[in-house]
Amino acid sequence: MLLHSHCSLIEGIVDTCTQTEEALSGEASAASLQAERGLGERLGELASQGLPFQAEENDQLDLLMEAEGLRRSIHNLGTIITTSAVASQSEASGVGLEQCIVGLPACVNITTRDKAGGPCRGGNAILSAEVCTPDGSVADGEIIDHKNGTYDFVYTVNKEGEFSLALRLYDQHIKGSPFRLSVSPPTTTATSLTATATTSTGSSEGAKRRGKSPGSGSKKKGSRRTGSALGTPRRRENPIEDDLIFRIGTKGRNKGEFTNLQGVSASSSGRILIADSNNQCVQIFSNEGEFKSRFGVRGRSPGQLQRPTGVAVHPNGDIIIADYDNKWVSIFSSEGKYKAKLGSGRLMGPKGVSVDQNGHVIVVDNKACTVFIFQPTGKLVTKFGSRGNGDKQFAGPHFAAVNNNNEIIVTDFHNHSVKVFTPEGELLLKFGSNGEGNGQFNAPTGVAVDVNGNIIVADWGNSRIQVFDGSGSFLSYINTSADPLYGPQGLALTSDGHVVVADSGNHCFKVYRYLQ
Repeated sequence: MLLHSHCSLIEGIVDTCTQTEEALSGEASAASLQAERGLGERLGELASQGLPFQAEENDQLDLLMEAEGLRRSIHNLGTIITTSAVASQSEASGVGLEQCIVGLPACVNITTRDKAGGPCRGGNAILSAEVCTPDGSVADGEIIDHKNGTYDFVYTVNKEGEFSLALRLYDQHIKGSPFRLSVSPPTTTATSLTATATTSTGSSEGAKRRGKSPGSGSKKKGSRRTGSALGTPRRRENPIEDDLIFRIGTKGRNKGEFTNLQGVSASSSGRILIADSNNQCVQIFSNEGEFKSRFGVRGRSPGQLQRPTGVAVHPNGDIIIADYDNKWVSIFSSEGKYKAKLGSGRLMGPKGVSVDQNGHVIVVDNKACTVFIFQPTGKLVTKFGSRGNGDKQFAGPHFAAVNNNNEIIVTDFHNHSVKVFTPEGELLLKFGSNGEGNGQFNAPTGVAVDVNGNIIVADWGNSRIQVFDGSGSFLSYINTSADPLYGPQGLALTSDGHVVVADSGNHCFKVYRYLQ
C-alpha cells in the first residue's frame, strides 16, 4: 500500500516537470500564464506532502551460501548405498554348496553380477542364507562381505542328512538356489570344507576339496588371572543333575510358535523375551512360560524388524533389539512402541545385544567382528575387535554378557572360545578350544553370568550348556539329556534363578533349574 502511494507521487512530480518544460519552451501567452498558475498549485500540493529528501531503504538483496553447514547436514543424514547386483545373474560356488561334514565349518562363495552378467565390483548387497532340514530346522552361519562383489557364506551343521541351502539376494533366489546339501558324519580324516571363490553357474560340479584341520590338534586351557576374579564359585559334582522345568513352542508363525528363534533375555520383572528371527517379532512370556504379548512388523524402515537376532532389557524397561539384516539396533518401550534406533551406518550385522552397569548398549557385530558400545542416545562410546584369530580378534562373534565388574564376556563362534574384556576393550581372559571335551566348544553362542561370576555358555555345535568359573575353568554341564538340545542359541538367567535357552533347532525355548 505504501509503495503504491509513493509511486503515485513520483508520477505526479514527473508529470508536473514535463508540463513546466513545455510551458517554458513556448511563447508567452494567456495559456502559458494559466499553465504557470496551475503548475504552482500542483507544486504547492507536492511540497505539502513532506516527502523525505534521502532514501530510507537500500536495494541490496544478496544470497549468502552456507556451504559448510549444508555439507555437515547432508553428512549427518547418512550415506546412500546401492548396488547393481541382481539375483538372476548372481552365482554360487564351492564345495560347501553341495556337501559338508557334521560339526565342521563349510564355505560357499557367492559372486554378484549385474543385469548384463558383468561382475559387480563393490559390496553392501543384501544377501541372506538359510540351511534347512526337511522338518524346517535352520543351521547357523554368517555372510562375509569382501567389498569387491564377492561374499562367503560360512556355516556349520551339527546333524547328518539331506538339507536345503537357500541363497537369496534382495529376497530373491540367486541362480540355482535352493541347492541340495548332503551332510556326512565326521571321520578321522574329516577336513573343513572351505573353498576359494571361483566362478560357476550355480553348482559345484568338479570342485575339489581343500583340506584344512579344524582345530590344529592343540588343546588350550582356560588362562587364569589374578586380582579381578569374577567370583568365588562353588565347585559341584559333574554333571549337575538339573532337570528341565518346561519347554515352550513349536514351529510356526502364531503366538507361542517360532521360526528360527535366536536371542533370549530375561527382565527383573519376571519376563522372558525371545527374538523370533524369521517371524520378524519379539515374543514375551512370564517366568512360568505363559504367553504375554508379541510385537514386530516385517520391514526395512525404522520401527520395523527384518531379522531380529538379539534382545536385551534396559534398566529403564526399554527393549533393545539387534536387527541383523537392517544393520541397526532398535529400541522399543516395554509395551513394544518404537522409540529410536542406533548404530545405523556403523553396524554391518548386529547379532547380540546386552546392557552394562552404566546403561550403555553393547552390540556384538557378527559381520564386522567388532563389539560396539553405545549410549542409549546412539552416541558411540567405544568399539574394539577385528576379524582374525588373535586374542583381541573375533571370527563371527555371537552374543555378550556383562558381569558385576562391568566386564564384557563375548562368545567367539568360529574361534571356539569365550573372551572377557574390560569396558575399554582390553582382554582379561580367554578360554576354550575346538572339541567335544570338558571346557571345549564347537561354536559357542549364548552366554550369561550368574551372581557368583560363573559363566554359562551355550555350546551350539555340541548341543549342550557348559558352566565355568570366573577364571574360565570348567565346572559342569546343565543336564539336558531328558530332552536334548539341537543347536542352542541365546541364553539368559531368569529373575527367579533358572536358565532359559533358545533351542533353535527344536523351535522352542527351554527353562532349566540352575544351582547357583
